[in-house]
Amino acid sequence: MNVNQQPHIATPYGQPPLQGYQVYGQPGYGGPHATPYGPYNGHNAAYQQDAPPQPPGYSPYSSFPSKTFAAAGLSSDPSSSSFGLGPGRVLPSSGTPPVSAPGYGQYPQAEVQNGPAPMTSQPPRPPDSQAYGQVPVSLPTAQPLYHQQYQAPPTSTQQVTNQMAGMQIGTAPSQAGPYAPPTSSHLPTSAAFPTPGNPSYTSQAVPPSQPPVNVGVPQGPHPAYGGPPHVPQQPFPGSALPPVSQQSFPTAPTPSTQASLGGPPLPQPYGAGPPVSAHSQFPGSLPPHQAAVSQPSPYRSAPPPTGFPSSGGAPAPPRPTLGMQGPPFPPQSVSAPPGPQPNHIGAPPMQPGVPVGPPTGPLPQQNGAFGQMRGPQPAYGAPYPGQPNFGSQPQTPAPGPPAQKRLDPNSIPSPKASETQPAQKTRHRIDPDAIPSPIQVIEDDKASKSGEVFMTGVRGQAPPLVTTPFQVKDQGNASPHFIRCTAYNMPCTSDMAKQSQVPLAAIIKPLAVLPENEGPLPVVDHGEGGPIRCNRCKAYMCPYMQFIEGGRRFQCAFCSCVTEVPPHYFQHLDHTGKRVDCNERPELSLGSYEFLATVEYCKNNQLPLPPAFIFLIDVSYNAVRSGMVAVVCEELCALLDTLPSEPGTDSPIRVGFVTYNKVLHFYNVKSSLAQPQMLVVSDVADMFVPLLDGFLVTVGESRTVIHSLLQQIPEMFADTRETETVFGPVIQAGLEALKAADCAGRLFIFHSTLPIAEAPGKLKNREDKKLVGTDKEKSLFQPQVSFYGNLAKECVAQGCCVDLFLFPNQYLDVATLGTVPCSTGGSVYKYSHFQQAQTDRDRFLNDLRRDVKKQMGFDAIMRVRTSTGIRATDFFGSFYMSNTTDVELAGLDCDKTITVEFRHDDKLCEDTGALLQCAVLYTSCRGQRRLRIHNLAVNCCSQLAELYRHCETDALVNFFAKYAYRSVLSSPTKTVRDSLVNQCAQILACYRKNCASPSSAGQLILPECMKLLPVYLNCVLKSDVLQPGGDVSLDDRAYVRQLVSCMDVAESHAFFYPRLLPLHKLDVGGLALPTAVRDSEERLSRDGLYLLENSLSLFLWVGVAAPPDLLRSVFDVTAFSEINPNMTNLPTLDNPFSKRLHEIIEMFREQRSRYMKLMVVKQEDRLEPLFKHFLVEDKSSNGGASYVDFLCHMHKEIRQLLS
Repeated sequence: MNVNQQPHIATPYGQPPLQGYQVYGQPGYGGPHATPYGPYNGHNAAYQQDAPPQPPGYSPYSSFPSKTFAAAGLSSDPSSSSFGLGPGRVLPSSGTPPVSAPGYGQYPQAEVQNGPAPMTSQPPRPPDSQAYGQVPVSLPTAQPLYHQQYQAPPTSTQQVTNQMAGMQIGTAPSQAGPYAPPTSSHLPTSAAFPTPGNPSYTSQAVPPSQPPVNVGVPQGPHPAYGGPPHVPQQPFPGSALPPVSQQSFPTAPTPSTQASLGGPPLPQPYGAGPPVSAHSQFPGSLPPHQAAVSQPSPYRSAPPPTGFPSSGGAPAPPRPTLGMQGPPFPPQSVSAPPGPQPNHIGAPPMQPGVPVGPPTGPLPQQNGAFGQMRGPQPAYGAPYPGQPNFGSQPQTPAPGPPAQKRLDPNSIPSPKASETQPAQKTRHRIDPDAIPSPIQVIEDDKASKSGEVFMTGVRGQAPPLVTTPFQVKDQGNASPHFIRCTAYNMPCTSDMAKQSQVPLAAIIKPLAVLPENEGPLPVVDHGEGGPIRCNRCKAYMCPYMQFIEGGRRFQCAFCSCVTEVPPHYFQHLDHTGKRVDCNERPELSLGSYEFLATVEYCKNNQLPLPPAFIFLIDVSYNAVRSGMVAVVCEELCALLDTLPSEPGTDSPIRVGFVTYNKVLHFYNVKSSLAQPQMLVVSDVADMFVPLLDGFLVTVGESRTVIHSLLQQIPEMFADTRETETVFGPVIQAGLEALKAADCAGRLFIFHSTLPIAEAPGKLKNREDKKLVGTDKEKSLFQPQVSFYGNLAKECVAQGCCVDLFLFPNQYLDVATLGTVPCSTGGSVYKYSHFQQAQTDRDRFLNDLRRDVKKQMGFDAIMRVRTSTGIRATDFFGSFYMSNTTDVELAGLDCDKTITVEFRHDDKLCEDTGALLQCAVLYTSCRGQRRLRIHNLAVNCCSQLAELYRHCETDALVNFFAKYAYRSVLSSPTKTVRDSLVNQCAQILACYRKNCASPSSAGQLILPECMKLLPVYLNCVLKSDVLQPGGDVSLDDRAYVRQLVSCMDVAESHAFFYPRLLPLHKLDVGGLALPTAVRDSEERLSRDGLYLLENSLSLFLWVGVAAPPDLLRSVFDVTAFSEINPNMTNLPTLDNPFSKRLHEIIEMFREQRSRYMKLMVVKQEDRLEPLFKHFLVEDKSSNGGASYVDFLCHMHKEIRQLLS
């Protein structure tokens, strides 16, 4: 079988060494090359595309990777095979990189690693992994000895990628034990993500059922579609990554592999420019003045941090890469280390019943598939005329399987190489299909666990992913709906935890709404004696308590203290030592349940009154003119009849109303009045409530008066000219009213402008974008006055929860105004330019309805108890803490989470594991004091491999995001980003050093459970809070920061990695959704229809070539130009596709805590930059790295740590 069946294949992964260091070859990998390299000095602006041919042996791009190989035979002997990799090249086109859709079949359920893998014995296969042997091809780059002086770190992204040229992705078996790090070079531990250049890689396409193979595809230009000139985006100065083009390539299933590597590459001339590809993945072009990059977006990331390598500085020598230009030379035999490596992108394994040799036809394309390569596309020639092809024969390539396109011919066209600017031409890079695919991981988890019943009785068992629908059977541990952990196997010692750097945390959603088939939690009433507790640590009775002495005493599972069993609670034990009634008592058999609390658990030893809701409406000029006042009053008339209550009973909640601008207006709505009465308080410096009787009333008693008031308020203030408002006194007024009524409650504040009127809490406009990116940027996230922090403390003490609805037309300092809601367990909602976007009316009304109706707990206190050895040390969320243990919440709703981090204070035992118990004391809407208990047991381990095998990446990313978003209050964003990258690198480096089999430094090895950590972490780093674009307002950043702080794992997952569905593949006759595609512009097809959901918004993207029948089914139009891009609600049509689409949209909205407004995005339309902002695997316009680039950067960081 001839390896060089097609002329455009990249060279195999093999990590080249870094400049300035002597690197030694490893046993079994051949000796090092000794080749002097001239420093690369950036792009050659004078490069001419039609340059005359150069004499043999010379190339101005000799150090760049090539796309072509010399033809070489592949042994059919199943015990060995060899690749002849002669040098040759094809110029890549420029532009930002699209990402290819992966099919995940080749990715095994094990760890992921990059590069040549040692062939050790077959590792044990995880339960859900594929049942095949994994035999990688090991093609490391021999380590050269540089005969030149040490130089500065790489100064361009191309040079950085030359370092990463041999990157291979795969999985190593989890083997705990010592590991001698392979020789590698030193690189900065925390720098901005250098954009990798574009090394050549050998790629082998295999059917989806096979494990990953060595893959790497030269990329075509980033999709751009002939609209207005794009703003060039270069997150890494001096570089632009090429997009992906892909070919089919025959598989070579062999149990062990030998690779023949070509001789040393030629030195690169000083100042050589990047090559340009003459072929692209799709026909189509851009005008010469247009750069093939993503369009600017309202949501962008900031310029690259100053600490990251830039295009300036000392030039760095390029790396030797396989397939470089130069004359042919004798092959050098390199042996691969023995043994398979899971998740190692190497050669495919031997499959039972599958003959050795190339496939006989086109390889199947699966979404997320690895290793499939695109052949040459129509209208794109082979290499540029006059460009020599050293070491290969592209003119007469060996016949091979037909080229297979990853995407259909209607996919978004890429610009021709000849029409792109020379400054943006760059080298090949890793094929996105060769790296872990989030979509395929999600689909695999659904395939193996969807619809199953998750039994919580197994200690330390990791639940299905948040994207997988599943049922829960409570057998003594809390449901994943309530608690998810970053690790379900905790390290036994603090030293082990510090070594791994894996955060030990639990994301707790105490009042989560359970699915209907799981039912409400049981309520246990122990009478006047109250719940049974441990005498020492006060832990509540749970399934882990051990009864002794015939049932007369129990030993606490948390502190080991022995406590007497009250006589009324006594029960005999069976022959196993369990109480005979354990299955009849929820607290002895379930992980989650509730206790009725007694008077001892109430303030002042008095049972609480039902809570009150107070609505405070801004009636200043801006609020009235925008229509906000009329909309609020109209909606409240209907909403007050749906206040929360216990099933089958009327709501006992009392309501009150206040309007305000510079002064406050209180309303008497007593049922005996014919018309409501207004009382004005103008002394806002010393706020008080002017009436007690008649201010707080039940809706049933005063419905007529309340409706009369709500109808009159818009008319009373229709002609107002008052533009100034207060804000601090508004919260004080509601707080004083609740104090006077001696109850807890909620304040619903509808506010529109910056409070500049003279009053407590007066603010000034401090919007200064010059501070963004500086050390003073953190001040923009902090409250500008201490008044609101002190006010929040008073609100928590009273049980006064504040929900804030903002309608700004300009800056109003969300960071300060949100202080009280975020400290009291409330929520902030923001509707910018409300009067200009009537489309926000539906979003606001739906948010308001859900906020008013949802079940809540008031005046809550939460404490997390743990077994001996660990303790809760840090908390994240919307709450207040007056001490180190009690989380105080004026209100706690069903959507809020509290994230708790744990640290060791002693050694844990593998036999007993670790326990945690979350107890929440709260007042129900009916005024009943209750205790909600959640228990969870996790395993403990003394081997790092066990820790890495039982982590949950989605929970880790949720924790990292909250940790980072809180850190911006005290540290510059660049420091926060660097800290995140460094911790992630330490986690993965520890795994590489202690758990993975010894292998080449050119391999990136990722644990199976964390193989998506880099892509998700990169999404956090590119988010608006940490790396904003120039058009992202400070208010938006503060709003998102507060929002994420209390997100659950499901919403944070969709927020950072949105769901993208190809609706044109929808089966209207079935219930299943089409398989999602990866978040990259290259996945979009010109004739497609895509729905993107990020937990806050919905985008319906319509391709310019969408079929008329599809448009008619969705929009009731036949032409693309007739679609109204301003619509926010699709027409309801009488056809199956329209009905099914409406069902999907409503289902998505029901899954999220906030109403998601639908925006229709036409290809090449003004909203498309906003849509592209959420294609998170691509580069962002202001500095955010693409997934591939960040993975390369992460590999560099790991190598630095290992060296």
